[in-house]
Amino acid sequence: MAKKWYVLHTYSGYENRVKRNIEHRIEALDCEGKVFDIQIPSEEVVEIKDGGRRVAKKKNVFPGYVLVQLQAERKSDGKLAIDERTWSLVRDTPGVTGFVGAQGKPTPLSREEYNKIMKHSDDTTPKRTSSSLSTGMSVKVVSGALADFDGRISEVNPEAGKIKVLVSIFGRETPVELSYDQVTRL
Repeated sequence: MAKKWYVLHTYSGYENRVKRNIEHRIEALDCEGKVFDIQIPSEEVVEIKDGGRRVAKKKNVFPGYVLVQLQAERKSDGKLAIDERTWSLVRDTPGVTGFVGAQGKPTPLSREEYNKIMKHSDDTTPKRTSSSLSTGMSVKVVSGALADFDGRISEVNPEAGKIKVLVSIFGRETPVELSYDQVTRL
């Protein structure tokens, strides 16, 4: 008997509901020893709203997917398998469309795959910055030495929370690196 992580495909946006539904089904069907953990890989993202207001949000790293740790048993051919009752409990949960694996058969994740997926959810991972700003968009600089200048975004770097804006100074377009909160959309 082993505990293995499996990936469930769900309707996008239903990940938290699927987690709650599985937890309720575990209680109702008395399967506490079959399903050990349920994870929704997510990360903290700082979004810059209009006017430079920063809002921290939790975003799913893989929308439409949920990880479940299930009891797996070794079959006579040496392969790991989930017993029929556990498979049915999870598979028949509202919002679940199936297991990820060949022909819809559950394929367990390796420890390395699980760690790689969950490293995004680690609290020590720096928060990513998100914005509705995109390349080619016209913006107005609202703070700093170039306040009140208009420009066009040439690059967006969400990891650093920076953008490169082409600002017209003395009739020439000059690239300037700014943070998201130093501009507003026109």
